[in-house]
Amino acid sequence: MTKSPDSRAGSRIRGRTLLLNALSVALGIGLWWALAAAGFKLPTPPEVVSRAGTLISDGTLADDVLASLTRVLIGFVLGTAAAIPVGFLMGWYGIVRGLVEPWIQFFRTIPPLAIIPLAVVVMGIDETPKIFVIFLAPFLACVISTFQGVVNVDRTLINAARVLGAKDGRIFARVVVPASTPFILVGMRVGLGSAWATLVAAELIAAQEGLGYRMQNAQLYYDLPTIFVGLISIGILGLLMDRVLLLAERKLTGWQERR
Repeated sequence: MTKSPDSRAGSRIRGRTLLLNALSVALGIGLWWALAAAGFKLPTPPEVVSRAGTLISDGTLADDVLASLTRVLIGFVLGTAAAIPVGFLMGWYGIVRGLVEPWIQFFRTIPPLAIIPLAVVVMGIDETPKIFVIFLAPFLACVISTFQGVVNVDRTLINAARVLGAKDGRIFARVVVPASTPFILVGMRVGLGSAWATLVAAELIAAQEGLGYRMQNAQLYYDLPTIFVGLISIGILGLLMDRVLLLAERKLTGWQERR
């Protein structure tokens, strides 16, 4: 079957993007190697690969990845699930906005590291405070973007739906939710990045395994290759999860014009 011109153009764009991505990675590794060779206190790529091989062979890296990924996924899913309804309520009802928005803005200014002592005292030192600290990052990012999506819905569309006899529930489901979806997905992507950024701080709380824990432990012994393995692992996992969200965004917002 012959491909349409749009399909061929899309394939060319994707192919060019992948080529540029590969070139960017190669240049980044080359720059890293050059800096290490020039005397900067950096491990070389072969040293990092060797340490990664050791951590993979003894199962340490797999255990750390599983522990960190579990914490991030639970915190991210719970944070997003809580943020979307709160954001919708804030955007749709002025009373809710007035009551909730000051607290959202208040907690947005507090770094997760500052919440750790309170979380430990209130929740103990098991998995609960770790997940709670991670939960806050996607919740705060996604609630703001969802709220912004609702308040940015074109009032003409809402008024037109009312003229046609639609009730609030139908307007919400057929107009507000679709129009807000791009904002929600952007907030989820930002929140996912924040969740991974918060992971290292969360694993300060009496963790025995995890990428953040392993990096902090390696810092005590100036073990730079292990630190780099942790950084690269977090970066790769975050990138893969972001690509999944990006794919969902394209599927759910295919009606939008794109450059």
